[in-house]
Amino acid sequence: MKNYWQKAVNFDEYLRVTEERIAKLQGTENEEEKMYLEHYQLGMTRMNRVAKTYHPQNDLLKKLEEKNFKGKFLIISEGWCGDASMIVPVVNQFFEGKNEVKIIFRDENHDLMNQFLTNGSMSIPIVIILDENDEVISHWGPRPEEGHQMLLKHKADPENYNADQFHNDLQIYYTKNKGVDIISELLNKL
Repeated sequence: MKNYWQKAVNFDEYLRVTEERIAKLQGTENEEEKMYLEHYQLGMTRMNRVAKTYHPQNDLLKKLEEKNFKGKFLIISEGWCGDASMIVPVVNQFFEGKNEVKIIFRDENHDLMNQFLTNGSMSIPIVIILDENDEVISHWGPRPEEGHQMLLKHKADPENYNADQFHNDLQIYYTKNKGVDIISELLNKL
């Protein structure tokens, strides 16, 4: 894990790389690249909004203090991911000044991602909880339990609960929940 940690970047660098990728895709005529461009742009909009509006809840900060956790967090992510755009800024801001948080890009690190598959897929973000010696304590992701239940509902009945409705409901949930479930579930893993 130490090598992955050294390759990882902080949140500001993650945003910078995402902006570079957006700039590189501007004006593309390739349909797949156009799709990625849209996802990157939406991801940046969401990440910037969450970074500006998220405020750690006092009861969760107290719970973190009580746990006396000395480790750090390595997040496997990509700027185009809808879940990541809502989760990465929350995790970064909640632990800022208390525990170090770094992000590593999934698409450049399949060997790491393959160690943390979700039902055989490379779903992100995955938050890897490390101790002071870079040993894995646990991991969490790719979304809170309530979001996972929405996904299961969509997969069970895609005709009556289609992908657009699922994605819309998921974003509404993230916005209304204000990061509480993300942080609560992570704290329960410490």
